[in-house]
Amino acid sequence: MIFRRSRAALLAASILSVPVAMSPVMVQPASAQWVVYDPTNYVQNVLSAARALEQINNQITSLQNEATMLINQARNLASLPYSSLQRLQQSVQRTQQLLGQAQRIAYDVQQIDQAFTSTYGNASISASDQQLVAQARERWQNTVGGLQDAMRVQAGVVGNIDTNRAEMSALIGQSQGATGALQASQAGNQLLALQAQQLADLTAVVAANGRAQALTEAERAAAAEQGREQRRRFLTPGDGYQPGNARMFPNGN
Repeated sequence: MIFRRSRAALLAASILSVPVAMSPVMVQPASAQWVVYDPTNYVQNVLSAARALEQINNQITSLQNEATMLINQARNLASLPYSSLQRLQQSVQRTQQLLGQAQRIAYDVQQIDQAFTSTYGNASISASDQQLVAQARERWQNTVGGLQDAMRVQAGVVGNIDTNRAEMSALIGQSQGATGALQASQAGNQLLALQAQQLADLTAVVAANGRAQALTEAERAAAAEQGREQRRRFLTPGDGYQPGNARMFPNGN
């Protein structure tokens, strides 16, 4: 009986000891750390990051501005890819050629002085009637040649108008589409050159018309002087009638 009670006591003790062994045991690890949140430090870190980002953005903006400045400088230094110089020079050369083809009395001071001394001066008293007529005809030919030369110069200048119109349109288009200051300046200079060429044509027309008018007036003045000399010769009494022997039939008696 005693043996049974001892055995029951042992069994009860073992049963009561099981939950204790299987229950979890909360043990604090020796290496655990606590994280402490500091609001002031966090704000300072955020502000520092914002300032750094702002500096980077400023540097990027500065680099972009420098790149834009370099691009603008390159555009300002870019040369105009168009030149009207050759066509303008050709127009001027055509006008010069027409002036150089002046007939008889050309645009030469010595030649003009010589012609006015020999042909347009006072009518010579000793010159024969045939010489006076030849001089009058020479003056007339000079006048006609001057008028023809003036009309030829006018025709050449009118022919340049179409070329000038095309060049003006092209230069205005180049000026409006200029990418920089240099191109705009070069387009403006070429427009001034076109204007100078047009003024040269106008000067040539005025010179040719003036030459033709001067020759006409000179012919009129010389004709008046020659008419005075011929009138003087007509009114000057001659030797008159001199009687002499006349034979109607030379072979007769």
